[in-house]
Amino acid sequence: MDMNSFSLNGKVALVTGASYGIGFTIASAFAKMGAKIAFNDINQELVDKGIASYKEAGIEANGYVCDVTDETAVVELIKKIETDIGVIDILVNNAGIIKRIPMTEMSAEDWRKVIDVDLNAPFILSKAVIPGMIKKGAGKIVNICSMMSELGRETVSAYAAAKGGLKMLTRNIASEYGQYNIQCNGIGPGYIATPQTAPLREEGHPFNTFIVSRTPANRWGTPADLEGPAVFLASNASDFVNGHVLYVDGGILAYIGKQP
Repeated sequence: MDMNSFSLNGKVALVTGASYGIGFTIASAFAKMGAKIAFNDINQELVDKGIASYKEAGIEANGYVCDVTDETAVVELIKKIETDIGVIDILVNNAGIIKRIPMTEMSAEDWRKVIDVDLNAPFILSKAVIPGMIKKGAGKIVNICSMMSELGRETVSAYAAAKGGLKMLTRNIASEYGQYNIQCNGIGPGYIATPQTAPLREEGHPFNTFIVSRTPANRWGTPADLEGPAVFLASNASDFVNGHVLYVDGGILAYIGKQP
């Protein structure tokens, strides 16, 4: 096996919403494998914080302010990246939001906001980069899906609907553009240990007990657990993998749970 197939040397990667969190982790992994990194966020403050974090990690990254739900702004973003770095080889649709509101209490406006960021934006971004990938004769699109692409849960109706739709958008992009050597796949993270989830992970917290008991790996995931899967799906090693969602969940979706 040629291990160079996992290299991203010289590839141009755009990871949306990658100033921090999972997006930052994935972009950093790509950089370590040789990719040139572009990322965006919703305002200059977040972009500046992201650039500082990449610099601290020894990574040169180009940051841009862009609302991923604004098609005109996205088209301009892609043009700017092409001018600054080059035509995009890898797109990771990572930007996302969640609103935890019972469905009967959720306004249509809040529903639309979640759908707009979590589903419409990946459509807009993918639509914008695919022509360049077709000209290059290759491309990788990685959509950050969710276990909620498969499961429902209280208070996340809009998020689950969006992520379920994103799973099907992933499959349709693969179906429509696979003939151009473009692979579109998804990553479905499980419950990941981040600063935001720290209060929930305290020993004895009911939610921590619930998640660990439902996970065959018997632990929360870490951002580092997503690095290998992301690099695989962005590299030539996955050239015959298309329309697939890779769930990085410690086995939750395979497990019915312990008998009470």
